Amino acid sequence: MALRMTLINDLLRSVGYVEFGRSCSSYAEATRQPWVVNQWTKELVMTYVDGFVAAVPTANRDTYREFAERAAAVFREYGALKVVECWGDDVPEGKVTSFPMAVKLQKEETVVFSWITWPSREVRDAGMKKVMADPRLEPASNPMPFDGKRLIYGGFEMIVDQ
Repeated sequence: MALRMTLINDLLRSVGYVEFGRSCSSYAEATRQPWVVNQWTKELVMTYVDGFVAAVPTANRDTYREFAERAAAVFREYGALKVVECWGDDVPEGKVTSFPMAVKLQKEETVVFSWITWPSREVRDAGMKKVMADPRLEPASNPMPFDGKRLIYGGFEMIVDQ
């Protein structure tokens, strides 16, 4: 464990963090990077990403943000490294394909683009099962403020990160 913490501290120093627990409020905050360290080979490994595109009623922006913040805490609890939610403000209509066309955007809706990074596909698969079973995210207690039938999602292996 000491060797592992030394390696992590050295790694964090190399990207601008002084030492675990000193310049960051938590290990989780310090390791919100697009890579993780393989605990066996000590190599940097690209992470796994879940991507999402949704159409959210523009009037529900604050409600959506609150929903996303609650969901992000649950995803982080089950292994996600980072959850990012982006509210569209320059999302053009396409002629053949586009984000608005993909989610069948209706008048008074905004495209939301989101992603979740995970240490690996395996952590994502296990974490996602726990997230889906977590009562805090059941629709009855935490309803989605958008039409989930038009949500587009998928899992992606990173191949470039510069």
